[in-house]
Amino acid sequence: MRSYGQYCSVAKALDVVGDRWTLLIVRELLSRGPCRYTDLRSGLPGIATNLLADRLRELEAAGLVEREDAPPPIATTLFRLTERGAGLAPVIDALGRWGVPLMRDHRAEDAFRGQWLRLPVRMFLTDHEPDRPASSIQIHAGDQSVVIDADAGRVSLRLGADPDADATVTGSPPRILALLSGGLGLADAEEQGLRVAGSREAVLRVLPRTGNAIGDSAPAEGNVS
Repeated sequence: MRSYGQYCSVAKALDVVGDRWTLLIVRELLSRGPCRYTDLRSGLPGIATNLLADRLRELEAAGLVEREDAPPPIATTLFRLTERGAGLAPVIDALGRWGVPLMRDHRAEDAFRGQWLRLPVRMFLTDHEPDRPASSIQIHAGDQSVVIDADAGRVSLRLGADPDADATVTGSPPRILALLSGGLGLADAEEQGLRVAGSREAVLRVLPRTGNAIGDSAPAEGNVS
């Protein structure tokens, strides 16, 4: 592991986590929890398998990641963050917030994974009606599916589909992000191609009620590369 050779906490931190892909590995483990090597690689499109193995070894050596043997029927090695590694969560959150305005730039070749919506859900969504019974929204963003749950004042995200969800929202990842972040209202998002089925009340229950840094500048559907 290369070092900046500087007696500064920022430099020391970057000695450990400043290499390409390292913080994205941390992002995946924060989003997924303990997971298999193949799950990590799936969540990091573009990384070479030998480079992922190298980065995991470096993170283990730094005490940020550890291995555990999953019991049957999985019976495989799982990678998980240590307490020290999980302490990077505020760093990932801060980078995510800082990068929100950059999400206006969407290219056709940009990969997308459903778990990457976990940070926007945590940043922007609120259960505005905590006294109502629990509700859920199935999100289809491109070819990825996740479910957003609102229950007793808490909003959370789980991976996969749920045919019993109260509502289903379908659209491109940029349009979904614009909706979830408050850059587009529900009606405007529908005019730009977003599709909503089921309970609109369940969707409105969690959406931001004020604007934010993304604003209304998400590209119109016809302009998304």
